[in-house]
Amino acid sequence: MKPWLIFGAGHGVGAHLLALANQHTDAAANPRSVTLLIRNQQQAEELRRQGLTVVCGDACDPASVLKACQLAGPEAAIISTLGSRSADYQGNRLIIDTAEQLGLKRMLLVTSIGCGDSWPTLSPAARKVFGQAVREKSLAESWLQTSNLIYTLIRPGGLLDKPATGKAIRLQTEAHGRVTRADVAQHLSLIIEDTTTYHQVFALVEPGLISSLVINIS
Repeated sequence: MKPWLIFGAGHGVGAHLLALANQHTDAAANPRSVTLLIRNQQQAEELRRQGLTVVCGDACDPASVLKACQLAGPEAAIISTLGSRSADYQGNRLIIDTAEQLGLKRMLLVTSIGCGDSWPTLSPAARKVFGQAVREKSLAESWLQTSNLIYTLIRPGGLLDKPATGKAIRLQTEAHGRVTRADVAQHLSLIIEDTTTYHQVFALVEPGLISSLVINIS
C-alpha cells in the first residue's frame, strides 16, 4: 500500500482525504503510512496524537516541504489540495521541485475546472470572480506536467460542503457543474494507485447536483 503525503489536509478536500486515510491507518492489517504538512500548530498537535506523521509548517517554506518529503520517503504518493493565493502556484511549484530533488515519483494535483486548456469554457462572470486563482493553478499544472513526476490532474467543478453521494464522474471533455468535497476525496483515493490515470487530466463533476450553499474553488 503506497504511503500518502498530503498537502492541504487542514481543511476542505484535503481534510476529507485525510479521513479516508485514517480509515486505512486504523486497520490492524496493512496500515497506511500518512504524512502531512499542516500550518496550524494546534491542529498539527492533535493529528500527531492520532498517530500521524505531521510537519507543522507552510507549503511555501522550503525547509517545511523538504522535511515532509523526507519523512514520507521516495515511495510516497503526493496529493496536493492546496488552495490559497500564495500556495496555488508557488507552494505547488516548491512541492514539485522538492519531490524531483528527493526522488519521489507520483503526484496528484487538485486544481479546478477552467484551468489550463479548459480556460475558454469559463464564463466571463467566473473569470471575474475566480480568474486569478485559476491562472495560478494553471501555472502549477504546467509545472507538474513538465516535471519528471507521474502526475494526475483533477479539476473539480464548484465545490460543495455536503456528504458524498458517490455520483461524481470523471470526464476528459468539456465539463461544467458542481461536486462535493467528499466525493473529490473519494476519487483521489481511488486514483492514486490506478496506473490508467497516469499523465491524465480529469474534470470531476456530479451531473444535476444543485445546492444553495456557497461555492468556491479551494
